[in-house]
Amino acid sequence: MDFNLKKLTSDAGVFFTRAVQFTEEKLGSAEKTELDAHLENLIARADCTKNWTEKIFRQTEVLLQPNPSARIEEFFYEKLDKKIPSRTTNGELLGQYMLDAAKDFGPGTPYGSTLITVGEYQSRLGGAEREFLQTSAINFLTPLRNFLEGDWRTISKERRLLENRRLDLDICKARVKKAKQAEAKAAAEQELRVAQTEFDRQAEVTRLLLEGISSTHVNHLRCLHEFVEAQATYYAQCHQYMQELQKELSRYPNSFASNANPSTSATSPSPVSSATLPGVSPPCLASTSTPGIAREPSGPLKIQDVQQPSTGHRKAKVLYDYDAHDTSELSLLADELITVYTVPGMDPDWLVGERGNQKGKVPVTYLELLS
Repeated sequence: MDFNLKKLTSDAGVFFTRAVQFTEEKLGSAEKTELDAHLENLIARADCTKNWTEKIFRQTEVLLQPNPSARIEEFFYEKLDKKIPSRTTNGELLGQYMLDAAKDFGPGTPYGSTLITVGEYQSRLGGAEREFLQTSAINFLTPLRNFLEGDWRTISKERRLLENRRLDLDICKARVKKAKQAEAKAAAEQELRVAQTEFDRQAEVTRLLLEGISSTHVNHLRCLHEFVEAQATYYAQCHQYMQELQKELSRYPNSFASNANPSTSATSPSPVSSATLPGVSPPCLASTSTPGIAREPSGPLKIQDVQQPSTGHRKAKVLYDYDAHDTSELSLLADELITVYTVPGMDPDWLVGERGNQKGKVPVTYLELLS
């Protein structure tokens, strides 16, 4: 191998001289050239920016990918400049398990059909999560990473070079003070002028880079807005999906009873039509002296036949909008107040609701009962 022994010796001498100067400054036996106040403030501001950006970046990574093994895998893919393989989200995996379970239990059974419905919505939630993760990684994590691995490394390199120029300057100042002969002093002063010029030039370069931190803040502010927007969109989608899922499940209020008591299904009365109250026994099985209910001699009980009892009714606040699925139900608007009551034999998940001259079944989960 071709070694430049002279250059190697020279570099070793410079390094040793700087080490001596640095040690003497720490011990207080040598003078140190201080940076101007403006440059010191810029350095402190840059250090603060780097420290907090690093913490925010790491914690955002944990938020978006809690699995440390997955984060390490993604790190190696990025370093190898390879595309990160697509990873199924937990919601999508759960949805697939539910759909597979429904096939074994029977999609025609109440439990199987409900698993299909919930599984489909879990897959939608997982898809929304995937889109949120991708958007956040591109719009928020990538700019932070680019600053830490790009701009900050350049700043750190120039700062180290500035520190070396400062040490060289102070070494030259010490040589001027120690020079006794005129010739030696003149040579030392010439070295001092060169060192001062190089120090001033490097200080200007470093100052320009540090002042660019303001632009970094502006860029990160824009990325922060995009991150919050992505979060808001994601949570809004999740809220919408869950409301739709609740509406889907509310269409089958008797599924719990039929699944919980399979042994009695053979002796249970046949399901009533969509225009009758869920859970109300047919006239032939119900009590013949129930107050407040006008009964026809034959046929199922109609929703119009139910009358508000003199006691037992109360006010309720509607929590969510609800669209009636048939003529026996009452459509609801969020935040409105209605009167509700129950009748003997009625399914506990439903109440009779009245608003003015309108009457119909309403799901309990959509209400906040008031005292």
